[in-house]
Amino acid sequence: MTARTAAGELSDGGTRGDGADEPYRPSARRLAREAYHRRRARNSALIAALSTTGTALVLYLVVVNSPGWQRTRDTFFNAHYAWQALPEVLRGLRINLELMAVCGVLILVFGLLLAVLRTLRGPVFLPVRLLAAAYVDFFLGLPMIICLLIMITGVPALRLTGVITDPLLLGGAALVLTYSAYVSEVFRAGIQSVHPSQRAAARSLGLSNAQTMRYVVLPQAVRRVVPPLLNNLISLQKDTGLVSIGGVVDAVYAAKIITSQTFNYTPYLVSALVFIVLTIPMTRFTDWTTARMNRRRHQGGTV
Repeated sequence: MTARTAAGELSDGGTRGDGADEPYRPSARRLAREAYHRRRARNSALIAALSTTGTALVLYLVVVNSPGWQRTRDTFFNAHYAWQALPEVLRGLRINLELMAVCGVLILVFGLLLAVLRTLRGPVFLPVRLLAAAYVDFFLGLPMIICLLIMITGVPALRLTGVITDPLLLGGAALVLTYSAYVSEVFRAGIQSVHPSQRAAARSLGLSNAQTMRYVVLPQAVRRVVPPLLNNLISLQKDTGLVSIGGVVDAVYAAKIITSQTFNYTPYLVSALVFIVLTIPMTRFTDWTTARMNRRRHQGGTV
């Protein structure tokens, strides 16, 4: 056997040269395998397109042939009222975006603080852990709408000196109180997912408990819970519309005003579509982040 033959054999049956004299050529088996995968991908794409088109067509025919479709189209899908409502809904959407940005930062900070308090070790911290657990249990069980009603209507009824009565601020406070409980559980799950050997290694290097939590545990925990945190942010973005129950003129309340004037519900649909347009990119970004982290985990990289 010559040196060229020994060096040119491949695991899939192909041969390659020893340099520029004989360039690599894939074997017939590999070419057939690649052609098979291409045909399979094309067939899968064709079947998916046909099934999706067929399903959409069936749904369309069912809707447009229903007895009340004409009335529903005039009430919910009126283009005239949609264009009339769009500027007002977009103007009110600014309130929702500002509320999401400010409350999102406060929720992350407060939720992380609650998670750290619940994971403190030692008998001396038992009262702190109990208080944090009681807070989380209470607001996890309290419906968001009830918390908003209590804050927006109950706090001003107390007539306390120096207490804010702005429904926007009170609604934002209700969002922070409720979502901090959810986010704290996400952070706590991330903290508990860090292997105890990480703490032991940090302590063996001379780090204190606080330093171990700050420099070893929290960085790993936060990276692991990024996808669920993004999902909570998406939910927060939608729930900012609930502050409209206090009279805040956001996107939802702007649609309500126009609906009360025209007796047409198309503005509500416009408001819903605006929220959907905002949510879809955030959802796709969450999916991309989750897939990226899964690939790194499977490849043995740092999560």
